[in-house]
Amino acid sequence: MNAIDFSPLFRTAIGFDRVARLLDGVRAQADTQAYPPYNIEATGEDSYVLTMAVAGFGPGDIEMVVRDDTLVVTGKAPQAQEQERRYIHRGIAGRAFERRFVLADHLVVQGARMENGLLHVALKREVPEALKPRRIEIETGAQRQLELPQAA
Repeated sequence: MNAIDFSPLFRTAIGFDRVARLLDGVRAQADTQAYPPYNIEATGEDSYVLTMAVAGFGPGDIEMVVRDDTLVVTGKAPQAQEQERRYIHRGIAGRAFERRFVLADHLVVQGARMENGLLHVALKREVPEALKPRRIEIETGAQRQLELPQAA
């Protein structure tokens, strides 16, 4: 993957260095990870479902942790069965993995379930009331007098 120079985007932006780091991290992660495959689906304006193909893993083999706006999904390699197996072809991966997903602000994991070899993780944006936009009424001179700071 070719390196992309994002510096022109940040020439007139202040305080967006975190975004630049995220873009660099995502590019590096995309180069190194391909297992297990996954889908990210928008199921509403503020809701998403992450689906990971984890055939051969059980709920006890997978751990999910949210840490610093990052969802980390870790799979421990399933334990080999007692009897020795001799494979002619082995195409079903059973190796350990770790996948990291950077979550947008106020995106929370609502829950997860396993079904037919797929891990489904429900996510929803929950913006706190204090951070939601609110309409400010503009009063006229005939209404209540506001105390505004005097210009120096």
